[in-house]
Amino acid sequence: MSKFVVNRRTLIKSGAVAGVGLAMPTILTRPSFAYTNEPTGSSVTLGFNVPQTGPYADEGNDELLAQQLAVEHLNGEGDGGCLNTFTSKALKGNGILGKKVTFVTGDTQTKSDAARASAKSMIEKDGAIMINGGSSSGVAIAVQGMCQDAGVIFMAGLTHSNDTTGKDKKANGFRHFFNGYMSGAALAPVLEGVYGKERRAYHLTADYTWGWTQQESIAAATEAIGWETVKNVLTPLASTDFSSYISPVLNSGADVLVLNHYGGNMINSLTNAIQFGLLDKQVNGKDFAIVVPLYSELMAAGAGENIKGVYGSMNWNWQLPDDGTKSFVKSFGEKYGKPPSNSAQTCYAQTLLYADACERAGTFNPCGVGEALEGFEFDGLGNGPTLYRAADHQCFKDVLVVKGAENPTTAYDTLEIVEVTPRAQVEYAPDHPMFAGGNLGKCNPGA
Repeated sequence: MSKFVVNRRTLIKSGAVAGVGLAMPTILTRPSFAYTNEPTGSSVTLGFNVPQTGPYADEGNDELLAQQLAVEHLNGEGDGGCLNTFTSKALKGNGILGKKVTFVTGDTQTKSDAARASAKSMIEKDGAIMINGGSSSGVAIAVQGMCQDAGVIFMAGLTHSNDTTGKDKKANGFRHFFNGYMSGAALAPVLEGVYGKERRAYHLTADYTWGWTQQESIAAATEAIGWETVKNVLTPLASTDFSSYISPVLNSGADVLVLNHYGGNMINSLTNAIQFGLLDKQVNGKDFAIVVPLYSELMAAGAGENIKGVYGSMNWNWQLPDDGTKSFVKSFGEKYGKPPSNSAQTCYAQTLLYADACERAGTFNPCGVGEALEGFEFDGLGNGPTLYRAADHQCFKDVLVVKGAENPTTAYDTLEIVEVTPRAQVEYAPDHPMFAGGNLGKCNPGA
């Protein structure tokens, strides 16, 4: 018997029904355990909150394409994509729990305030029951907190800061994308093999939560193999010209430049570094090197030849040979005429994972959905065997180390996969110091 329903037979037996001589007790009814934006009609609305303008707009626009494709597949349109390869077979292509999936969109502008405002509007005005998206950890953390307060699930898109599932983790928030710690754990052994142990690194770092935690992660991982961190310089997210930041590198004694930048920022800072001829120089008797810890295909295409031989890490790449990747790439490519980016893949996966959790839980109630996601192990979405850890709502899976291809044939194969780092190498304890200080708290169903 449900804890929310009082059985009539029990009441009669106890003499608690009217007419037996005792006062009728208060019986919990459905509104007592209602939740925010509980669907009442034949459809359910999802909110896709991505940067359609600003420095990460290219990533956001690709995410939106993937989110729209996921909705089509959930509604039984197209070829079904990863519904055919996903190890969970709860999704049938008839929407979610029999309701047709619709969606609304918002522009985060890569600004936390704008992102919160657009997510709030989608929840309060449009009835969105889940928010998915991002392309900035600052945005993701802001929206995750807002969704926690509103009582809806936040399925994070591209967010790489350790803090998203560290000090700022929330019970209503879930992250499929990897993080800065994982990038460092995957990259350091490869960098040691390529460049050796005695290196001096100069970091340029985007001045917000993602840049801070990525720099901390990469510095710790490279120092553990013998590298020295010469200096870390913070750069504003709004920067477009990094010439003034590149010039001091030449006189620092560093022989490696680590660009903790993403999107248009990385394209511009790498371009400036190449213009200064850094890769043509020798320092400390070594050929100068550049490392871009977090890569995307869109960044690589934007940077062009400048990325040749430059190492970094990725959450996923369209060139992987598994069936989930092949299905997604085929669906995306046939619809849009290009392969998807790793930011597109994580938003597509998160949308399916949310829908699947609703089906397995038999409800849209965020607390039931959260329980279905916690500890969930799956495969078939393109990343290999994956665990959604209950302790912090972080996905654990293999991580890719890539480098700029020497001889790309198109604008889409500018990166080559160097190593698929096994999941065990990038895992960490929930109380790891880089992730300490947060409290997952309890699920909030809202209304």
